Amino acid sequence: RAVSAQAMAVIQFFTLLVQSILWNAQMVGDELDEATRERMQQREEYLSWEMTRLLQELEQGTQELAQRTQEQSGFAWGALLFAALRQWQFWAVAGVLLLLFALCCRLRKRSQEVDSSSDEESSSSDREQVEEEAEEEDNSDSEDDLGRFFEEHIQWPVQNLARDCQVVKDLIDNFILVFRQLLSNSFFPVLDSSIGVGSAFEGWSPREEDIIYRLLVPLKPPHGHAFHLELGNRGETPARNFRVRVELECTCMREQLAQEMLCFLHHPEEELRRDQDPSLLHTLCTGSYLDVQKTARWFYQLVQAAWVLLPQSSTWRLTMLPSRRSCKFRVTEGNNKTHIIEMMFGVQQGNSDIFVSSQNTEAIFTPSTTWPESYAVAEAKFFRHMAGQVPHDSFHLRCLQAYARILVGIGFSTYTLKTVVMHLLNTIPLSGWRRRHFVLRMEDIMRYLRRCLEEKRLDHFFLGNERVPEEINLPPDFQTAEPLNLFQHLVQDPDAHAEAMREYMDLQERLTRLLISGR
Repeated sequence: RAVSAQAMAVIQFFTLLVQSILWNAQMVGDELDEATRERMQQREEYLSWEMTRLLQELEQGTQELAQRTQEQSGFAWGALLFAALRQWQFWAVAGVLLLLFALCCRLRKRSQEVDSSSDEESSSSDREQVEEEAEEEDNSDSEDDLGRFFEEHIQWPVQNLARDCQVVKDLIDNFILVFRQLLSNSFFPVLDSSIGVGSAFEGWSPREEDIIYRLLVPLKPPHGHAFHLELGNRGETPARNFRVRVELECTCMREQLAQEMLCFLHHPEEELRRDQDPSLLHTLCTGSYLDVQKTARWFYQLVQAAWVLLPQSSTWRLTMLPSRRSCKFRVTEGNNKTHIIEMMFGVQQGNSDIFVSSQNTEAIFTPSTTWPESYAVAEAKFFRHMAGQVPHDSFHLRCLQAYARILVGIGFSTYTLKTVVMHLLNTIPLSGWRRRHFVLRMEDIMRYLRRCLEEKRLDHFFLGNERVPEEINLPPDFQTAEPLNLFQHLVQDPDAHAEAMREYMDLQERLTRLLISGR
C-alpha cells in the first residue's frame, strides 16, 4: 500500500512540476499587465505550495516504508521493497522527463515562430492583436499538453458508440413498429417508443467486448385497463420496489359510440370469451398484478415473430439469449459485427423520468410481480444534459470509462462510481472537467469515494437530492424524500465495511498502475 501511495505522490508531484514549467514558460519575454502578473504570482505560489507538500509526503512515506519493512521483514525485504519503489519512481520520472523534452521542443518552436512573425512590418494595433491571440493560444495549448499526454498514454478502447447506438436504436424502433401492427386489436400493453439507457447510450462503455445496448420500452395500459403503482417493502436492498396493479375500467359509453369493444365489467363472461380477446389480467398478470417474467416471455415471442418482417433480417442473424426479467438477444450484421441488446420494459411514474422496470435487482430472490424503481432514463437524460453544458474537450466520460476498466474483479459496482461522478459533476464547475484536469478529477473521485466509505454513506443522486438539474423531471415527492443510502449494507455489516476499505486500497493501486503504465 505504501508503494502505491508513494507512486501516486510521484505522479502528483511531477504533474505539478510540468504545470509549473508550462505556466512560467508561457509568458517569458511577454509584456504583462498588472492583473495578469498578480494572477500568475498566485498560481506560482499555489504550485510551489503543492510541490512542497508532495515532497514532504514522499519523504514521510519513504521513512514509514523503511521502518515498516525493517520491523516486519528485516533488511533484505526492506531493500527489495525500496528497489521496487525506486523502480516505480524511475518509470514515472522517465515518462515525465520525456514529456518535458517534447514540451520544451514545442515551446522553442513556438518561440521561433513568434519571433519570426514579429519581424514582419505591420501596424502597431495589428501587432498587439496578433500577440494577444498568440498568448491566449499558447496558454490554452500548453496547459492542455499534460492532458493530451494521458489521453495518448492510456490505452483506451476503440469504439464508435454513437454509430452503434444509432444502429441499435433504429433496429428496436423497427421492432416497435411491427409490434404495434401485430397487437393493434389485442388487449396487451401498448408499447411506447424505446429509450436508450445504460453506459453505452451514456457514452462511457469500458470495453468493446462488454457492451450491452440496453433500451427501456415504456408500457401503457390497453383499452379498458388502468395501471396503478403500489409501493412495496424495500426488503434486502435499499432500492424502492413496486407492484403494478392492473384494474379493469368500464367502456360501456365507448362501446355505444364506436362499437369497437365489449366492456369487460358489464358483459357476460361467456360473451366475452366468444367475441373478444382475453383481458390483460388473463394473459400477463399473476392475480391482479402485472408479471415481469410473463411479460419477458411475451417480448421474447414478439421478437421471434417480428424478426422475419424486418428489413435487417435479410442480411443479419438473430440469436435469442436467456433472460428471466428482460428480452435479450444478439444480432450479427452482414460484416460479422455483433451487438448484444437487452430490451427492458417499465411503467412510467406520472409524467416523470422515473419508471418502475423489469431490471434485475441485487436481491437473492425477486418475486415476478416486483418492479424495482428505475432511474436509468433520468440518468441518461442527465448525461445528455451535461453533454450540452461541459466544454468540448470534457473528460468526465473518460473518467468513468477508466474506472469501469480498473473495477473489474473488485467489489465496487460501476453504478457506485457513476453515482460519485454525477455528484461531482453537480458540484465541481464544469470548466474543471477539461482534458488537462483528468488526473485531478480522477483523484477527486477517489477522495469522494473514500469519504463515503469512512462515513458508510453514499447518497443516491436523485432521491432526496435538491440540486438535481431542472431539466430532469422527477416525481413531486423526490426532492423532499429521505435520501437513499447506497452504502446502508456497510452500516449493518462491519465485515463488509472492512472488505470495502481493502478493496478501496486495491482500486488505488490499480489507478496508480493505469496512470503509470497506461493499462
